[in-house]
Amino acid sequence: MIKAAAPRKAPGSASTGSLDLAKRVLQIEADAVRALIERIDERFLAAVEMIHGRTGRVVVSGIGKSGHIARKIASTLASTGTPAYFVHPAEASHGDLGMVDSGDVFIAISYSGGSEELLDIVPLVKRRGAKLIAITGNENSALARDADVHLDAAVAQEACPHNLAPTASTTAALALGDALAVALLDARGFSKDDFARSHPRGRLPRQALLHVSDVMRSGEGLPVVSATAPLKDALREMTRGRIGMTAVRDAAGKVSGIFTDGDLRRALEKGTDYGSVRVADVMTAGPRVIRPDALAAEAVQLMEAHKVNQLLVVDARGELVGALNMHDLFRAKVI
Repeated sequence: MIKAAAPRKAPGSASTGSLDLAKRVLQIEADAVRALIERIDERFLAAVEMIHGRTGRVVVSGIGKSGHIARKIASTLASTGTPAYFVHPAEASHGDLGMVDSGDVFIAISYSGGSEELLDIVPLVKRRGAKLIAITGNENSALARDADVHLDAAVAQEACPHNLAPTASTTAALALGDALAVALLDARGFSKDDFARSHPRGRLPRQALLHVSDVMRSGEGLPVVSATAPLKDALREMTRGRIGMTAVRDAAGKVSGIFTDGDLRRALEKGTDYGSVRVADVMTAGPRVIRPDALAAEAVQLMEAHKVNQLLVVDARGELVGALNMHDLFRAKVI
């Protein structure tokens, strides 16, 4: 007789259990990171000073899950101003240790502190003159004892229900690595511009590096008329410039105002006689201006705050040097 298939669990039961388990995992890992705060002491400071004072690079190593964490820590250090790279401990035993020099700091990550692959190369790392920082969960381990500085990343328990799979322990090691990277960033005075230079394909570089002078219209690309010009001349200049406005300046080259599409619509509503009116009679006086050395991101903020699509650019003497509109910022991928 064919046995009937067991009925499936009610749709809600499995999902409820999963949610409870997920919350438990996050709570355990949050507690593991929170516990590190009490252990940030003179040893952490010694690690920061050791790395900051060395002439070489930081080499980060680990195997298994700790290896993945080591790769991420090396990447974070490198992107925040501390030259660093990852070396696999097994590959180090087969020649990659030649990349380690006397001015380097070697960070070894092993929760047990007993990883044979790391312990095999520790004497060779020291012989080459590099300093050793160990991140482990066992301060009595061989790796911790051999280190110049030991950082304690012990956790009360893993988030795995069997307390086996590296979960909370890898999260704690990662957080400790981030703390090191940010402390070193601060010690080096690493700025937004520095960050942008090492991230040329990211969004932040465009915001951090581009200045108004990089995106503004100037020279022949700048639509401009004198304050005494007839309105029809301003319309022609607006059409030529193709950015929905023309700057208006006085005889000294300073900004008198701006004439925009909005000003044109308002003039049309009033039945303005284009043949007899000067641009100064219908322009917007006292327009928003910005300096050419300001960040392009500041121009975006100014436009959004005052609900305008164009800005005039003036130098320190208040003389007109350029103009830009929202499309220029879109084109430059600032927004």
